Amino acid sequence: MTDVTESIQTLPLDGWHRAHGARMVPFAGYDMPVQFDGIMAEHLWTRENAGLFDVSHMGQLLFGGPDLDKALETLLPGDLLALKDGRLRYSMLLSEDGGILDDLMATRRGHQFYLVVNGATKAGDIEQFERRLPRTVVLDHMKEQALLALQGPSAVAVLDTLLPGVADLTFMQAGLFDWGEKPLWISRSGYTGEDGFEISVASRDAAMLADALVADGRVRPIGLGARDSLRLEAGLPLYGHDLDPGTTPVMADLLFAIGKRRRAEGGFPGSARILAELDQASVQKRVGLLVDGRQPVREGALILDGEGNEVGRITSGGHSPTLGRPIAMGYVATARSVLGTRLKLQQRGKLFEAEVTPMPFVPHRYFRKTGA
Repeated sequence: MTDVTESIQTLPLDGWHRAHGARMVPFAGYDMPVQFDGIMAEHLWTRENAGLFDVSHMGQLLFGGPDLDKALETLLPGDLLALKDGRLRYSMLLSEDGGILDDLMATRRGHQFYLVVNGATKAGDIEQFERRLPRTVVLDHMKEQALLALQGPSAVAVLDTLLPGVADLTFMQAGLFDWGEKPLWISRSGYTGEDGFEISVASRDAAMLADALVADGRVRPIGLGARDSLRLEAGLPLYGHDLDPGTTPVMADLLFAIGKRRRAEGGFPGSARILAELDQASVQKRVGLLVDGRQPVREGALILDGEGNEVGRITSGGHSPTLGRPIAMGYVATARSVLGTRLKLQQRGKLFEAEVTPMPFVPHRYFRKTGA
C-alpha cells in the first residue's frame, strides 16, 4: 500500500510540461499534466490528428536469463513461448488465486523480455517478480528511460518523417531505431484505440524528442484527462479502477490474453479457478453501458435491475466527446451482461437509464497489414 505521505516525484519532462502551459496534478506518485488546452479539445485533436502523451510514470522492466519465456509464464497467462522477436502481447500479472495484480505489455526483445507495467503498481510488481521468479532471472528497472506515446491518425506520418522505417511496423510490433546517435525503442501500440506508437527514450533526450515532435503542426501535447476519455471510448480497462486483485481475467472479459495453449495446459497462477470460470461462467462480468440523457455517471455508482436490486457497480464513466453522450463500464451479475439489457444506475440518489452495449464504444483504428 502506498504511503500517502510519500513525496511526489517529477517526470523527466516536468519543466517541459509547465513551459507548455500544463495544469499539473498528482497521479501514481508523480506530478503529471492533466490538461494543456482543455480535455475536450485535446481528446478531439488526438482522434483527428496526433497527440503526444508523457507516460514516463509507467515502469519499464527488462528481464534476462535462461528459459525466460517459461519463467514468465509461471506468473503470466499469455503464450510467451510462441511470441516472435519484436512482438508485443497484452498480459496480466496474476496472484496465486488468479486475481489481477497488474495488467501489462510484454515484448520479446532478442534473448530478453521487455515489460511495461502500470506506474502505481510498479514497485509491487517488481517485488512480485523478484520473489516469485527463479534466481537465474535478472531484472533491470530502467529508471533512466522516459516513455512517450504519439497517438492518432497522423502519428505514423509524423514519426516516419523523423524516423524513416517506423511506418513498416504493424500493430503490436516493436523495434530499435536510431535518432541521430540516440537509440529509441519504438512499438506500434498505445492506450487510445487509435493507431500510434510508444517510444522509450533516454530521459536526458526526452525534451529534445518532444520538441521535435510538437514542431510538426499535427502534434500537440495531451494530458491525463483526455487519455482517460480516449481509453474509455476504446473500452480499455484502467488498473485500480476496472481491474484489481479481486478481479479475474474472465470477470474482466480479457479472455484474449489467455493463450489457447495455456487454456489447455494451465500452469499459471489461479489457473484452476480461471479455467473453471471459463467453463461455468464467472459470477460477474465487465460490460459497456450507454447512458441515457446528458449527465455522466461516475465510478462508484450502483447498477440496479428493474426491481431496484443492486447487480453491480460502475468502475469508469464519463462524457464521450466523440459520441456526444455519457458512457460507462462496470461489473454486473453475468446474467445481466447480455447485450441490450436495460439497467438503472444510481448516483447520489438520482436514477439513470442505461443499456448494455458492445465495446469498444468507438471503433479501434489499429494498423494491421493484411496477413500480419
